Amino acid sequence: MNGIICVNKPAGFTSFDVVAKLRGILRERRLGHGGTLDPMATGVLPVFVGTATKACDIMPDNTKSYRAGFRLGETTDTQDVTGEVLSRSDMAVGEDALRAVIPEFIGEIMQLPPMYSAVQVNGQRLYDLARKGVEVEREPRRIEVFDIELVSYDEGAREGVLDISCGKGTYIRTIISDIGGKLGCGGVMTSLVRTSSGGFTLGDCFTFEQIQQARDEDRLAELILPIEHVFAKLPRLRLNEAQTRMYRNGVKLDITRVHDIKQGVADYAVYGSDGAFIGTALADFDGGILRVAKNLG
Repeated sequence: MNGIICVNKPAGFTSFDVVAKLRGILRERRLGHGGTLDPMATGVLPVFVGTATKACDIMPDNTKSYRAGFRLGETTDTQDVTGEVLSRSDMAVGEDALRAVIPEFIGEIMQLPPMYSAVQVNGQRLYDLARKGVEVEREPRRIEVFDIELVSYDEGAREGVLDISCGKGTYIRTIISDIGGKLGCGGVMTSLVRTSSGGFTLGDCFTFEQIQQARDEDRLAELILPIEHVFAKLPRLRLNEAQTRMYRNGVKLDITRVHDIKQGVADYAVYGSDGAFIGTALADFDGGILRVAKNLG
């Protein structure tokens, strides 16, 4: 069993919990997930099965979209409503004021990872330290936020909903916390749904119950997408038999001998002479070689 199954993650589960649950349902040990979600979050979580797990870290599309609920006038240690309240403010915030600061959080920005996160510092997960009451110095990281749309906002309750699309490694609750900080009143995330990830949407996802039923009815193959689906946007290279053998063994290929190489295009999805997907390649035009980026087998 190899490929990708998209899970609609329920609230209360970590991404690791989802993987553990699926190991039991699928009866497969080799599983990996395509992007951490907080326990309170729901939505799209691609899970890689079998040899597809080798593709977890080379997904060409790392764009993610979220619908996030928020409340202004409050801060917590987790930056969401599950945490301990640190401060409250009675400051009124109008919709115009809120809309005015949102653009400052779009584009390439620096973001300080929250203490309650899976980021590692000196080999330790920040959330493990945070649970012990330890706060350590963190380095801001560059992230990319493509768009933030204010879907709704109730000025009286100071509560609303944001649609956010962003790149890998972005903490939505930190964006909300930082928006609240910019406004001078604080802000917390009240809900989070990941609506898309790596080209997958909620429409591609299944619940645990649906996956279990498919298992019981011996039709799991209907739910699992081939790994090639992730790389569908990359240009394809089809190798001949000799090139396939060399490439599978990590041998660099002469670009001039590989069909369909496009000048200036560096990333490719590579298929063997039998039509089977092998992995991804990088074209080095200066060196005149095609080298392995990541092989699945």
